[in-house]
Amino acid sequence: MNVSYLKRISFSIIITSCLFLTSCQQLIGNKTAELLKYDRQAKELVAQMTLDEKIGQMIQAENTGLKDLSDIENYHLGSILSGGSSDPKAGNSPTNWTELYESLQSRTKKTRLQIPLLYGIDAVHGHSNIVGATIFPHNVGLGCTRNAKLVEEAAQITAKEMRGTGIQWTFAPCITVPQDERWGRTYEGFSEDPILVSKLGAAAVKGFQGDSLDNPYSVLACSKHYVADGGTSPNTSKAGWDQGDTRVDEATLRRIHLYPYPASVKNGVGSIMPSYSSWNGLKSSANKYLLTDVLKKEIGFEGFLISDYNAIGQIDPDFKKAIGISVNAGMDMAMEPTNYRQFFKYLKELVQEGTVPMSRIDDAVTRILRVKFAMGMMDSYYNYKADLKLQKEIGSDAHRKVARQAVRESLVLLKNDNDTLPLSKSLKRIHIGGKAANDIGIQCGGWTIEWQGKAGPITKGTTFLQAVKNAVSSDTKVTYQENGTGAEGADVAIVVIGEKPYAEGNGDSKTLTLDKEDIQTVANMKKAGIPVVVILYSGRPMIVESTINDADAFVAAWLPGTEGDGIADVLFGDCKPKGKLSFTWPKSTSQLPINIGDKDYDPLFPYGYGLSY
Repeated sequence: MNVSYLKRISFSIIITSCLFLTSCQQLIGNKTAELLKYDRQAKELVAQMTLDEKIGQMIQAENTGLKDLSDIENYHLGSILSGGSSDPKAGNSPTNWTELYESLQSRTKKTRLQIPLLYGIDAVHGHSNIVGATIFPHNVGLGCTRNAKLVEEAAQITAKEMRGTGIQWTFAPCITVPQDERWGRTYEGFSEDPILVSKLGAAAVKGFQGDSLDNPYSVLACSKHYVADGGTSPNTSKAGWDQGDTRVDEATLRRIHLYPYPASVKNGVGSIMPSYSSWNGLKSSANKYLLTDVLKKEIGFEGFLISDYNAIGQIDPDFKKAIGISVNAGMDMAMEPTNYRQFFKYLKELVQEGTVPMSRIDDAVTRILRVKFAMGMMDSYYNYKADLKLQKEIGSDAHRKVARQAVRESLVLLKNDNDTLPLSKSLKRIHIGGKAANDIGIQCGGWTIEWQGKAGPITKGTTFLQAVKNAVSSDTKVTYQENGTGAEGADVAIVVIGEKPYAEGNGDSKTLTLDKEDIQTVANMKKAGIPVVVILYSGRPMIVESTINDADAFVAAWLPGTEGDGIADVLFGDCKPKGKLSFTWPKSTSQLPINIGDKDYDPLFPYGYGLSY
């Protein structure tokens, strides 16, 4: 282990508190101030609005949760979302998504003020709800690239594919700083290092929003989840880490978890999503100090806050009371997939009773409308129709080429005994095994087509097995057996193992151990007495010490997305591996959690580790 390297990393973590203060002080005159250009127009419109119209702008319902389509106009809704599995009834094609978006958007023409809908979707690693879209590696892999320009380009492509279906708001980037890999959302974070998260998160915001929010190729970004979602202790009521409580002092909160937000704000992010989780027992969605005093006043955020899915209801069993607490704390828009009618009723009552002041309502609606004005949505010539030229680019070769590059650069070579890699393309026979080798669903992970993701041929892409066949010469025989048997006589065995798809709390894991079938598959390959290459698909570092000992070469491929050719590019030497770990790799479950800067830091592989040829 390189001790001087670890000292440099630890020093960089120590000085982040100072850098945080400096970055906040530099916010004056930055890109976020562009939203204030539309302040006068937003306030003039707010002055014309009734209380009902104002409250409607503060509500986001789900397309599948609408009680009646006429609720869009009757409740003056300001936003609609499609959650991770709320697809068009007609089918999950770009055309059907476009028709859904346009049909819902058209209903705003029936309202008095004709304010268009902001339509939100979880395009977190590509326009990933859509069959045939380009799916990039999840953030855990992109973090290993250290390539801000590439992250920005991936976000640009995602924005274009979104606009091809009309949708103009993504709930991304996730700028969490995960401190415990047992958390099921670890793969949504770029790194355990707040400095790297800040850099790549800001790049993603720039990619999504472009030079201007009214650019027809841009979408509204949403940095999330504010704040400290990556620092939770196990939630005893749920026996997991997701939506738990981060128990740290304010100095630690700022040094680690708050650190990435000033850079996103400085890059002009128009929306931020508070976390389900708590800080020292108080829900983020109810924390006025964090939402208003720190984020809006200290950091200078001029966009709007959108609650997470049904998050407000978690604040208090009394939904009306919960609404009052959250809105007064600074929440501007409520994601209420099915309870939007109740939210409307209760918030109106709270205002009429004086519990929520009209000034807070006006501030929230002004923030929302500022963003809509900045996006060009309030212009008389605004056309909500999707750009059909962009629709033709969804899953295009040009877009997949960039995703393939992202896969190549994200791979981390952890072991390469006797220069097993790179492989020759003219070997006589290559034997491949593992349940993940020919499964595009496992290769993409969660938040792909469905909220939890799904194994199997769920979308278009190139599996690793097909990528190998594409790469080798016509004389090379490629054989495949899922359980790894039958490798005898081959020149090399390649086994692809990994986590099954999951999202959020369903991915919480106490042990991070590999499936028994994966361990057995590697053992079956080893019995053949030939070199064994192991490729691991995972959303975080796993406990692999026994399996890695059976491998001659071991590659962490994370959740690479649809472009399996990128893995073959590295294995066969067209490109050298260049990824560096953005998370510390533990030796055993007993070491968890483990992060750079820890006392007695002794991982299997340290932060920043990665071999090349």
